[in-house]
Amino acid sequence: MAAVTVDHLIKKYRQDKKTSITALNNISFSVKEGEIFGLIGPDGAGKTSLFRILTTLLLADSGSATVCGLDVVKDFRQIRKQVGYMPGRFSLYQDLTVEENLRFFATVFDTTIEENYHLIKDIYVQIEPFKNRRAGKLSGGMKQKLALCCALIHKPTILFLDEPTTGVDTVSRKEFWEMLKRLKDQGITILVSTPYMDEATLCERIALIQTGNILSINTPEGIISNYPEILLAVKGDDMSHLLKSLRSLPEVKSCNAFGEYHHITLKKDLKLSETDLQKKWNDQSLQIKEVISIRPTVEDCFIRLMMETSKAS
Repeated sequence: MAAVTVDHLIKKYRQDKKTSITALNNISFSVKEGEIFGLIGPDGAGKTSLFRILTTLLLADSGSATVCGLDVVKDFRQIRKQVGYMPGRFSLYQDLTVEENLRFFATVFDTTIEENYHLIKDIYVQIEPFKNRRAGKLSGGMKQKLALCCALIHKPTILFLDEPTTGVDTVSRKEFWEMLKRLKDQGITILVSTPYMDEATLCERIALIQTGNILSINTPEGIISNYPEILLAVKGDDMSHLLKSLRSLPEVKSCNAFGEYHHITLKKDLKLSETDLQKKWNDQSLQIKEVISIRPTVEDCFIRLMMETSKAS
């Protein structure tokens, strides 16, 4: 049995009497029991709306979904007992201490910290020195750990984590994903949303989502291996000017800035080596220092799929 199924979900938000915004556009997918499944996309892609539907906090306009084999509409009470939800924004009680927040959430689910301490031990020991500090006074990383403890304290079957590492420093992000791997080893199914493309490779399977549409679902490696074109990385002195110049070339299909390089694809195979391409373009006064073939990233794949979807519409 799948841990989560989503079948043709549609959700729209009405702006006024005549217009509405489509948050989820007829999406379908399933999540296997015990896997880490990532929902990858920018702000406004529909990730939060989907999580709120799956955690029974929001009703879809049409379609259906199940969590732990239970219908999100008919069986919402049972689902709420079996899932843990960590919203994108810190939503614990700011004026309560760390320990008071944890005990409160345990009481809500008719359990105790002691009963399920084994679930949160590895995380809680990191914030225990601050157990008498008010939640509002914690650092971003500590707030994150406290929120995760509160989501786990009732021993959920499935965890929904909505952009849990947004606004958190790099070290805390790394620690957080290490914690998720340990939770998976305990048999917990984890759905995590993130706008960070580099976090996609930390999931077992991912769904790339943009403006309410699923662009692709696969393992990170599967999505990368399906990239159909040769990808080149180009570097020069004036990168801003080079970006405009490359985009104006008739043979360049796409060109996007990626850190210290621009990633480009060509409209057709010019049958030229990287060295020959560099010479050809420098003869056109582009002042290119380096042209190399590279392996695409998930972000490259996302941009290509997004461009294809945009052209199709």
